[in-house]
Amino acid sequence: MAADAEGNLPTPADLEKGDPSTAHAAPAPPAADEGGSVVRAVVDRWRREDLLERGGLVLRALILLFSLLASIITASNKHGDWKDFDHYQEYKYLLGVSILALLYSAAQVWRQAHRFSTGRDLVPRNYAGIVDFAGDQVVAYLLISGASAAIPLTNRMREGSDNIFTDSSSAAISMAFFAFVSSGLSALISGFKLSKQTYI
Repeated sequence: MAADAEGNLPTPADLEKGDPSTAHAAPAPPAADEGGSVVRAVVDRWRREDLLERGGLVLRALILLFSLLASIITASNKHGDWKDFDHYQEYKYLLGVSILALLYSAAQVWRQAHRFSTGRDLVPRNYAGIVDFAGDQVVAYLLISGASAAIPLTNRMREGSDNIFTDSSSAAISMAFFAFVSSGLSALISGFKLSKQTYI
């Protein structure tokens, strides 16, 4: 303890009073709650990623549903004579791309369901974003090209006679178009996730 000018040591009462020079000093401002803001940012990021994952799963399930319907409607569009889908290359192509979209979306839905249940992805992390984005893009382009190939033929047929064959063809084209829209939206989500992916 420091003695005063006369050599006297401070008494306990003086110690309790404290230094008069600091008695009127303003209290230190509270430190910023940096820890809480970091936790909130991390939780918000997890919620956003979870929403993107669930949104991607829903869109791929829609691709699965619409491409399944397009495949079934096209394959069952056989009514004899010229009203058989397999007489026309455009409808064969539409059936082929619908089946490809069906297989791709079924594999992706199974993969995402496996990731949700086990927490592990079947595709290595560094390549998962590229596989998703490229697959969604390719399927979207195939679906819209299949629908675009079948539309002119169906329109020409409907000018001559509107019947169950042309109605079924139109329904299959509509299902392929809805599958294309779902695949395009899924590609947007995959592209966003790919742009945020880190490789470190």
